[in-house]
Amino acid sequence: MNQFFDQLQEQLNAQKPFVVYRKPNEDVVAAVLQEDAVLHYVKDYQESGFVFAPFDSNSASILIPNKTIITTNYSAEEQTKSTADASTVNTSIQTEKEAHIALVKNGVSAISKGLLTKVVLSRSIEKITQKEPLALFKELLATYKTAFCYLWYHPKVGMWLGATPEVLLKTTNQRIETSSLAGTQVYKEGEEPVWGEKEYNEQDVVTQFIKNELADKVVNLKAGSVASVRAGKLWHLRTKITGVMHNNLKEILTALHPTPATCGFPKLAAKEFILAHENYNRSFYTGFLGELNFSKEQFRAKTKRNIENRAYTAITKVSNLYVNLRCAELTQDVVKVYVGGGITIGSNPEKEWEETVAKSGTMLRIILK
Repeated sequence: MNQFFDQLQEQLNAQKPFVVYRKPNEDVVAAVLQEDAVLHYVKDYQESGFVFAPFDSNSASILIPNKTIITTNYSAEEQTKSTADASTVNTSIQTEKEAHIALVKNGVSAISKGLLTKVVLSRSIEKITQKEPLALFKELLATYKTAFCYLWYHPKVGMWLGATPEVLLKTTNQRIETSSLAGTQVYKEGEEPVWGEKEYNEQDVVTQFIKNELADKVVNLKAGSVASVRAGKLWHLRTKITGVMHNNLKEILTALHPTPATCGFPKLAAKEFILAHENYNRSFYTGFLGELNFSKEQFRAKTKRNIENRAYTAITKVSNLYVNLRCAELTQDVVKVYVGGGITIGSNPEKEWEETVAKSGTMLRIILK
């Protein structure tokens, strides 16, 4: 394992692009390494590699081709878990609070005028840290077992770190799975979440958006029941949606991204509001990232009776893409943490501020530990 991280440190020292990541509830940590500093872009989503896409879908998505992949087993128990609570993280700087509350009020006003149904509004928090990037990544692995944890670097773009709970899209050949995730409550030991009408409505907007967008692109489209899912110190509402696509991965991603869970609804109007009023560049926050068209070998029995020729290899094409939430941008010794929340007609600006404070704990408890 030490050799694995030593190789990543060498890659970083040489200023060569790489991404290291672990999928939820797994022990395998994988890294995709690039041997030069060329900036590769995704053109038609037929490429194979690790994709890193920005919030603004009009901007280019970046690809690290999967020519060199290394892996290691990494158990969360090998590290001491962070015990810091989000409530101990002091993010409530008055000027930041006033600015975000004013932004939320602006969003509620636009909704009350019928311009929007929902808009997701966010802010950034800057902190100083002396921790090395790979050390921060290891702490994410140890603390957030159920999240997609990653560290991404390209010398011509920058460095990002995150532990996201939200799947954008998973594909296995033509089969797809996506989720609508919305609503937030702070986790309390021994207590199940009790959801109100506001959270259920917020989550249903996302579910209906996904179903409508995929209706003419996917067959056998099915939506499961609404369930509470835990992500670190937070609870969310989630509905799983499955189907079969018609060789149109780019169309599906264009339709899904950004979803109402990260942008709002109607999508174009919400996106315009965000770009006009948030007063900062989200960059890759609320974009998406992950494995794009990876080849996976599957060994299957040729026949039930033929033991001598017991197996043959089938190649499956898979994609595992996640929404870039609970993330931070690393610049020298400055870490910029991004947080936001969904605003609807029933939103309380003070509570929306508190929600961003709770969400910021995912990264801040690692950075400030």
